[in-house]
This record gives sequence, C-alpha cells and structure tokens, in this order.
Amino acid sequence: MRQEEEKGLNRVFFIFIVFEKPVYICNNSLKSFFPNVQRIIVNLIIMKYTLKIKRAMRFSIKTHEVYQKQKRKGKDIAYITHPMTVALILALAGANEDLVAAGILHDTIEDSTLEKKVTRNMIHDRFGLSVANLVESVTETGKGWDNRKAEVIRKIKEEFSHDSLLLKSADIIANKSESVDDYGRYGEEMFEIFHASKDKVLKYYLDAIDAILARWEENPLKDDLVCLRDELKLIRD
Repeated sequence: MRQEEEKGLNRVFFIFIVFEKPVYICNNSLKSFFPNVQRIIVNLIIMKYTLKIKRAMRFSIKTHEVYQKQKRKGKDIAYITHPMTVALILALAGANEDLVAAGILHDTIEDSTLEKKVTRNMIHDRFGLSVANLVESVTETGKGWDNRKAEVIRKIKEEFSHDSLLLKSADIIANKSESVDDYGRYGEEMFEIFHASKDKVLKYYLDAIDAILARWEENPLKDDLVCLRDELKLIRD
C-alpha cells in the first residue's frame, strides 16, 4: 500500500485533445495506455491537494486527536484545529508543499504521547528530509518554560532558515491571534492557562516576533506579525 501511495505522490492532470474536446485524466501510468502521450499533451496542471498533504493531515489527526483527544489550553476545542490553522496561514502566504505539510505536522513530535511517540525519523521516512528538518527546527526541547523559550529565541536569531522563520511566524500568528481574541472576551483571566506569568508570556512572544522580523524583512507574513505585535503591546501596557 505504501509503495502505491508513494507512486501517486506527484500525480498530475494532463489535458488531452480528443475529438477536438479537452479531456482531463489523472493517472500514474499514462504512458502505458498512451505510448505517444508526449505528442498530444497541450497543458499541464499541478495538483494542489497532493498525497503528501493528505497523508500529513491523517498523521497529525491521529497524533493529536485519535490517540489522545488533545485540547487547546483551557478550552474544549480539539487541538488539531491549531496545526490546520498554521497550514492554512502558510498556504495563503504562498508556501510550498513541504512547508504546508510541516505546518500540519509541526507539533507532532513535541506533543505525541509516550505510547505513540512521534520521532524525527518517522517524519523523515514518511514525508522526506525537508519536512523532517522543518518540524524538528520548531520543536521545543529541554525542561522548564524559561529554558525552552530562551532556546527558541536563540534558534530564531542564529539557526532558522527562511522556511523555518515562515513556519514559526504562522505558528505565532495562529496562537497569539487566538490569545488576543480570548483577552477581548475574558480579560486577565485568560493568562491563567499558561505555565508562566502574563509578563513572561507577552515578553517571549514580542521578543520572538522582533527576532523574526530582524532576521527576514521580506517575510511574507511581516504585516501580520507587525499588526499582532501592536495588539500584544496594547495588552501588555
């Protein structure tokens, strides 16, 4: 089954002229049916909803929802809504397939259960080196909130590629836009769900946004980050 899925990874639509009308065919073995296919191809459309994206969605749903019914902090909302939101933001920003897949999978290593532990090797085997590197880059490691967040800031400043910066940007936008909305509804009470004080939480996210913007001025999500930064400053002050 895996081999058959891998063969279908880069499926495409070919448009043929048959009896003077366009016919759309999606098939992995076109040349076996049409030996002279190269002579009659008139256009090529790359599929957007690829097998890699479908498989990433299934993998993430199993990790966050099926195996543990993970919820958003302090809410009765399925956690899977977060990585799907991150992936949507990335897609709207023009990200490529691997980056969108990484958005879907970005919390699977960090949040998987001991019984169903997700590893970098698993991501690599199923989705390739690029996706594995991206997911690993934004996975928080170490003990203690302060240490983990300090390491994130360091990696943003010293290690992140543009793709990792874009992935982290989408993650921050998805998380903190939700926090801004929650603050409007619940006020200071909203910060009770975090493992750090209001001041620490806001300082971390403001520092992260500043570090991302300093590293990459051409970030496609720059305007969103600047707007979010202003909203977080209003909450802080």
